[in-house]
Amino acid sequence: MTTALTSLPAVAGPVYVPGDEGFADEVFAWNFATTHEPLAVVGATCAEDVAATVRWAGTLGLPVWIQATGHGAVRPARGGVLVTTGRMTEVSVDPAARRARAAAGVRWSQVVEAAAPHGLAPLSGSSTQVGVVGYTLGGGTGPLGRAYGFAADHVRSIEIVTADGALRTVDADREAELFWAVRGGKGNFGIVTAIEFDLFDVPGFVGGGIYFAVSHVAKILHAYREWSAALPEAMSTSVALLRLPDLPMLPPPLRGAYVAHLRVFFLGGEDECAALLAPMREVAPALIDDIQALPYAAVDAVHRDPTDPMPTRERGVLLGELTAETVERVLAAAGPQVNVPIPMVEVRHLGGAFARPPAVPNAVSGRDAAYSLFVIGIGEPGLRPVVDAVTERILAVDAIPGGLLNFSGGADVESILASWAPADRDRLLRAKRSYDPANMFSSGQALIA
Repeated sequence: MTTALTSLPAVAGPVYVPGDEGFADEVFAWNFATTHEPLAVVGATCAEDVAATVRWAGTLGLPVWIQATGHGAVRPARGGVLVTTGRMTEVSVDPAARRARAAAGVRWSQVVEAAAPHGLAPLSGSSTQVGVVGYTLGGGTGPLGRAYGFAADHVRSIEIVTADGALRTVDADREAELFWAVRGGKGNFGIVTAIEFDLFDVPGFVGGGIYFAVSHVAKILHAYREWSAALPEAMSTSVALLRLPDLPMLPPPLRGAYVAHLRVFFLGGEDECAALLAPMREVAPALIDDIQALPYAAVDAVHRDPTDPMPTRERGVLLGELTAETVERVLAAAGPQVNVPIPMVEVRHLGGAFARPPAVPNAVSGRDAAYSLFVIGIGEPGLRPVVDAVTERILAVDAIPGGLLNFSGGADVESILASWAPADRDRLLRAKRSYDPANMFSSGQALIA
């Protein structure tokens, strides 16, 4: 088998097997708690490379895994072929149509940079270092979402290689059932090689973050519970409990500190934003308050997500409301009084346009939620039992059915399927059986084990 794996025909990109120089670098994931161990890895350079690899893997009966940046690497690729798309970085912007097209390996930062000169912005996430395709296919809950909805709601067309090795372009009129399923069902139906989506007239925003000291964390969380519920759709917020490392790149008040971080993104003026924020600023003094007018290209300043690779273990649930009991449970399980390997617990405000059905229906789940509760733990092997136990305690709240696929971590198939109502779940499984009957694609959030 190993000899056969070195002879992929008609592939422009590199092919590695275990032991080759370059194999380890090619399979490395940003979330390096996940270690991929495929029989071979193909560094795709174009859609034709992907299609050729899928056809070849099909002749050998091998599963095929996909990785762009590795931010969403929640399950290891073992015993099959890993396709990496980081070399597929073509981006184009049509400012007149207010649309962009991104190849499989494009990060949001590239789209933001290409759209910004036209005063346009994509529905990117909290970090522009994340890949466009995986984020979008899982729904996509970025800072513009309360105003415009999920990123998947504004996809116009998708180029995808299915299990038969065919390269298809699907949209609302062409293979509409596959188009419905892949927007929300993620990588279960094939490998997306390019995606076309809407851009929005958002040259800038008012936002950033406010950090509060450990002594004020409980007050901030309870105040956020009451304050956020009445916010207009133009304002997106979240609050995170952060255990920060003692590193010199952090501002002195934050080094080695436990803080509450209020994240703010507002489509409006500075005075209106200040008026909306006044109740939270009155709760406690800030360690740092950097709310200001910014170009959309500076959107990473809102969440300030880590940029260096790190081992993480993550999971989330959805809330119909943010209750005092939920806040107290989070504080009891992961507050400053306990020493647990949980760098972040985040409550993110949803609702608004997230709750509205898209113009072209899709399989995105989680529209009924008012908030998400999301936990990131340290993914080092020796800490996993503790991380999992603490995560269970944090998430043992009055959650509602469903889930955000991008926030589901390494959940099992049963839990993944529970993200959808029965009718949508059955529809997804029918599409899976139609387009991938042998379950060639089962990486990430798999519908079938």
